[in-house]
Amino acid sequence: MTTLTPGVPFKLAPQPARSRDASRSGAAVYLAIAKRFSMHALKILVAAAAVAAVMALKVAVYLPGLFHH
Repeated sequence: MTTLTPGVPFKLAPQPARSRDASRSGAAVYLAIAKRFSMHALKILVAAAAVAAVMALKVAVYLPGLFHH
């Protein structure tokens, strides 16, 4: 149970059926796992780049004010 939605139980996202994975070849399963991992890694890198961009923008805005006499 989450505190934001009282009375509504937390539900996990549905997972793909295992029978579909069983019908795939071993290489296809590993390729799908690698693709899923790569997409998650890419999302994390994009989020980190966005945070770094915001930090760089703040430095660019505030740094000149520190040297103004």
